[in-house]
Amino acid sequence: MNTEQAVAIIGAGPAGLSMGRALAAQNIAFVIFEAHHQVGGIWDVEHAGSPMYDSAHFISSKNMSGHYGFPMPESYPDYPSNRQILQYIQRFSEQYQLNQHIRFNTKITQAELVNEQWQLTTEQGEQHTFGWLVCANGTNWHPNRPTLKGEDAFSGKVLHAVEYRKSTALENKKVVVVGAGNSGVDIACDAAFMADEAYISLRRGYHFVPKHVFGVPADEFGARSNWVPLPLQQRSFGLLLKLLNGDLTRLNLPKPDHKIFASHPILNTQILHYLQHGDLHAKPDIDYLDGDRVHFVDQSQVQADLVILATGYQWRIPYLNDQYFQWKHHRPETFMKVFNPSIPNLFINGFIETNGGAYKLFDDMAHLIALTIDAQKHDPHKAKKIESMINGPEPDLGGGVGYVQSDRHQGYTNTNAYRKAMKWFRKQLEWPELV
Repeated sequence: MNTEQAVAIIGAGPAGLSMGRALAAQNIAFVIFEAHHQVGGIWDVEHAGSPMYDSAHFISSKNMSGHYGFPMPESYPDYPSNRQILQYIQRFSEQYQLNQHIRFNTKITQAELVNEQWQLTTEQGEQHTFGWLVCANGTNWHPNRPTLKGEDAFSGKVLHAVEYRKSTALENKKVVVVGAGNSGVDIACDAAFMADEAYISLRRGYHFVPKHVFGVPADEFGARSNWVPLPLQQRSFGLLLKLLNGDLTRLNLPKPDHKIFASHPILNTQILHYLQHGDLHAKPDIDYLDGDRVHFVDQSQVQADLVILATGYQWRIPYLNDQYFQWKHHRPETFMKVFNPSIPNLFINGFIETNGGAYKLFDDMAHLIALTIDAQKHDPHKAKKIESMINGPEPDLGGGVGYVQSDRHQGYTNTNAYRKAMKWFRKQLEWPELV
């Protein structure tokens, strides 16, 4: 292979594999570099740095989550386990014969643009030159690990959620989980049935969405009402949640300070079950730690052996110098979450925070990238048109929702708005739809 006319993809998780399939469909040569010994990305618990834990399940349902043309097996439950997702990813790679294009156990430590070519350096010191680079290394590898006041004086242990694996580690302990994202509430539920005492510390109120609505997975139920104007969806579904869950302040949970759909969905009402039964207790933000005590901002305190920080992850592209992307709110600035307007042969796939199933969005991204590279290779007129488009105004990817003001929601993407933007982009270039 003449790699100077090929594409380098970093990462053999779902985004990288989707990218490989799209390039293969266009007969474009590529190599996927993967630091681990097999495909799967974060879904492989054996991968060093994976945030996966035993009780983790998909928060989008199987029917809404699979790749185009490769649905998840009918035998899977509505919300597959992390082990089933890993098997699905492995089958995808096998089905499209992608493993033969992967350099396993090969970590890229540096990528530099030299004479408009990408020079990649591996951990072993090898160097490879490619014409194009696609960053698909994923977003959940670098813990956002705050230091709590008084942590040095705490007699217990403070961990980030990335270090959590099994609920048995919580047995006979008094546990405080910090953060109410989907990982935080999962771990809090593990603590509720396994630990001696369990608490969850929240800064703000959230809407807790049941995984099934009238027996239908919540995302499928929501997809059936996409035709309804957003304000009416918010009012009607907000009312439905209130009828189902009641006033959550009775459980010492803060009242949400935003409308439903204005933050990343928390698909878990099991946590309400444990709160209602006293197996878990809600607490406000932590003020400080001291000895064996955790002190909260409302002046209350509890004894604890273990504090687990479910405080999210920092987005990074560790092999690229910051000069290659402008970063804003800890996010790389791109057009359509894909293109770097100033460097035509540099792309991203998978760096997206969204309210729906991600894998078809990865496919959409991969499709745009593959067709763009094909145009750069064979159709200068179309390549020029693409360049003009990505240097112009970006479509609204937020869907007019008005998301909460937090780091996580900076540049947050509404799935329906993104698909609409993708359709617009393809139409301008007379590219086919994905099916």
